[in-house]
Amino acid sequence: MANKDYYEMLGVSKTADEKEIKKAYRKLAMKYHPDKNPGDKEAEEKFKEINEAYEVLSDADKRKIYDQYGADAVNGQGGFGGAGGFGGFGGGAGGFEDIFDMFGDVFGGSGGFGGFGGGYTRRGPVRGADIRQNVTIDFMEAAFGKKISVKINRNEECDECHGSGCKPGTSKKTCSTCGGSGTIRDIKQTMFGNIATQRECPDCHGTGEKIETPCSKCKGKGYTRKTKTIEVDIPAGIDDGQIIRVSGQGEYGEKGAPRGDLLVVINVRPHDVFIRDGYDVYITIPVSIVQATLGDDIQVPTVDGDVKYTVPAGTQPGTVFRLKSKGIQHVNSSRRGDQYVKVDVQIPKKVTDKQADLLRQFAGDSKDGVAINNPKGNKKTFGQKVEDFFTK
Repeated sequence: MANKDYYEMLGVSKTADEKEIKKAYRKLAMKYHPDKNPGDKEAEEKFKEINEAYEVLSDADKRKIYDQYGADAVNGQGGFGGAGGFGGFGGGAGGFEDIFDMFGDVFGGSGGFGGFGGGYTRRGPVRGADIRQNVTIDFMEAAFGKKISVKINRNEECDECHGSGCKPGTSKKTCSTCGGSGTIRDIKQTMFGNIATQRECPDCHGTGEKIETPCSKCKGKGYTRKTKTIEVDIPAGIDDGQIIRVSGQGEYGEKGAPRGDLLVVINVRPHDVFIRDGYDVYITIPVSIVQATLGDDIQVPTVDGDVKYTVPAGTQPGTVFRLKSKGIQHVNSSRRGDQYVKVDVQIPKKVTDKQADLLRQFAGDSKDGVAINNPKGNKKTFGQKVEDFFTK
């Protein structure tokens, strides 16, 4: 494929920086990796293309040559612009020295030509991918913590071939294509001499070995898909949307690499009474007009159970009082938040005739319903008047 557009292959702009290129490469490599697309030749070719693109764009010197002269220049193919050479370097010694230096950097030889340069780095062990699992728990379970069982599907070492991928009694053979090196050398003849590059062996995918008789259970992959149950400790105080990381319980690692992690995403069901904000808890308590006016001892629900609270006489609608350290425990700490109680004064929608008469007597000649004039000319508060009225 002449004039390959490496930027387009990775889905980045020509001004993309190193971080953008690396991020795009990792995303595509995970999507088209042969282990995730077994037997898919199109994905395999795509994987090779993005590796080739990343190999060039991640190297500042190679990227510079590619931007100026295209993929053929980086891969050592073809001439370079006719007799003038490189379209800008003349026949003087200085121009050719620049060319030699440039190719020496790219291909790794001491003079840049006649030797075999670098390019492909053989893949080593690859850590397993993380597994993300959503779990829903109740409000109180989040407040006080609990142990739960989480079922996940993940790759496990094949129990028939014990991870080798070979049929029991057989073994892997050295790849005849690359001789066990895992790489293929391509030698290109140019006007400046021979240039060699390396690439991953297409037959063994860089491993240097081939399975001639695959395991019938795992089809040569070395692992099978299984359902596992993992015990997970939910700490007291965890909140909705937080993540618990269980180390080493993710996907199977390649070539003996460690497993990935299990990421348990916590979803907390809302409570019928309590509302949580961080480690604080909010609740609304209904009280009667008489309780609010005269004061009373009431039972207030908390996450620990009901507690007694004395509503002061003259408490106004919407008043909020605090119960210190009656909220949610901080994760991995003995500290606790507070509980805030909002008073909702209940006004009766209907009263009997007798109750209406009593309220009229209570109101007396008050115009604002707050201060009542008595015959002696003294003023009493609304709360005092109610107390007097109901204690006659």
